Amino acid sequence: MQFEKPVALAELAVLLKATLIGDASAFATGINEIHKVQAGDLVFVDHPKYYDTCLRSAAVCIIIDKEVPIPAGKSLLVVADPFAAYLTLVDKYRPFAPSLDSISNTAALGEGTVVMPGAYIGHHVTIGKNCIIHPQVTILDHCHLGDDVIVQAGTVIGSDAFYYNRKTHLVHQYRKMKSCGRVYIGDSVEIGASCTIDRGVTADTTIGAGTKIDNQVHIGHDCVIGKNCLIAAQVGLAGAVTVEDEVILWGQVGVNKTLTIGAGAIVFGQSGVVSSIEGKKTYWGTPAIDFSEKKRELVWVKRIPSLWEKVKGLLG
Repeated sequence: MQFEKPVALAELAVLLKATLIGDASAFATGINEIHKVQAGDLVFVDHPKYYDTCLRSAAVCIIIDKEVPIPAGKSLLVVADPFAAYLTLVDKYRPFAPSLDSISNTAALGEGTVVMPGAYIGHHVTIGKNCIIHPQVTILDHCHLGDDVIVQAGTVIGSDAFYYNRKTHLVHQYRKMKSCGRVYIGDSVEIGASCTIDRGVTADTTIGAGTKIDNQVHIGHDCVIGKNCLIAAQVGLAGAVTVEDEVILWGQVGVNKTLTIGAGAIVFGQSGVVSSIEGKKTYWGTPAIDFSEKKRELVWVKRIPSLWEKVKGLLG
């Protein structure tokens, strides 16, 4: 999430009741998770395992739960609970703002775009030219659609990430990590009926130009889908998956979190992708492996009964 304008670290220290260590005159331009952080961002960390990664990142300031040595040009905001500090920032700079209008007066729709009855368009949504938004589509705050996009009935774009911070010492162990990212959809994308596309936690869930998505597909938070991909019905992508250009995922493929599917890969239906796979190959099975290897495996499986009969014969 980028702030509307840079915010002084000194101002943030007051808001968060934090101890500021470093350049009190510095400014932050936004807040992001460590894997999405950009120059000028804040990043938060509450586990020593990730201290060094955050300190060496592009972040200008680290929200942290203890004082540690800092590299030149970095600052710290030291608080007891960095996760709670993150929630405070989201509530301050991207608060929930209900809208009772079917199309928010802050939304921008391009020339030739049609929004059918029953659709809902949230605050600060931008939709390009010549799009068709079918009935009962929901496009939530800050999402962007390019030109010539078609969204079929019942689809939800920009729902919150399924993302929780677990603290076992709390009565309610799972604390919701509020989503302040967006969904960014390129030109000429088509999205089927009853799909769900989660916004990024702090950055963007992205769907590249020319990609076509069938009905009842789920795309998790922070996924990056390339150009001209084909995603068939009931595919499910967990959070932060990268699908490179021209990938085909056939029906009911399930993809584990934070992995990459290489450009031009084809994954046959009902496969489970549990680790990153190379591009320009065809895969099948769970875990998904090269289709030619899977076929050889099936041939051997079919031979097991006859092999077993031979073994019994040799044993008398």
